[in-house]
Amino acid sequence: MLTATAVQPKTATFLTASWRNLAMLNFVIDPAILEPFVPAGTKLDFWQGRTYVSVVGFQFLDTRVFGIPIPLHARFEEVNLRFYVVRHTPEGPRRGVVFLREIAPKMFVSLGARWFYNEPYVTMPMRHRVELPGNEGLVSYQWFHGGRWNGLSVRFHGEAQPMMAGSEEEFVAEHYFGYTRQRDGSTMEYAVEHPPWRVWPTLSVVYDCDVEAIYGEAFVPVLREPTSVLVADGSPVLVRRGVRL
Repeated sequence: MLTATAVQPKTATFLTASWRNLAMLNFVIDPAILEPFVPAGTKLDFWQGRTYVSVVGFQFLDTRVFGIPIPLHARFEEVNLRFYVVRHTPEGPRRGVVFLREIAPKMFVSLGARWFYNEPYVTMPMRHRVELPGNEGLVSYQWFHGGRWNGLSVRFHGEAQPMMAGSEEEFVAEHYFGYTRQRDGSTMEYAVEHPPWRVWPTLSVVYDCDVEAIYGEAFVPVLREPTSVLVADGSPVLVRRGVRL
């Protein structure tokens, strides 16, 4: 089991929020496609010899920056495309994510993330639908681009359960660092703290996206049918101030 606190540096808190109702669509990808995006000092992280990218939709709730709620920006959707890296340190491996694109509906969110972390945010109109299961549930996230609504939706059922240790779902969900390439070519590392999430069994998925326009031509053959899908309940999270490596 990966842990949220084993190697976390205790820098100051930048952001707190709840990440809820996460839909994660996972795709196996040729590592050569990702190598140009790997920040200095990190390496691609593999699970059973395979590299992954994930399209993740979720809700930001009760968002605070430096402990202060920002008017009209406490609740919003996000959809991101991310992949997985590891940085080896004397204290042990630090497994993290690198974002290729992050979509949010709030201009201030995009500007703040670009300013503080050089994260690749863009602003688009968004909407969501969440139905938590009695017998069957649904999470759906959509973003408006190119004159139409793009989106993902996942149907799921049953009771949310802890993730199995060593599983693919644990691999994609439990990376507790973020890494960004800075404008000068250096790397920023920031820690993300949250308890392990629970996941629901999934029934079906629909993914409808203009991949080339949003993510680039290289990802068109990759982001077709997901290798796996999971829906997670989420939790409160804490994002710490970034540190340049």
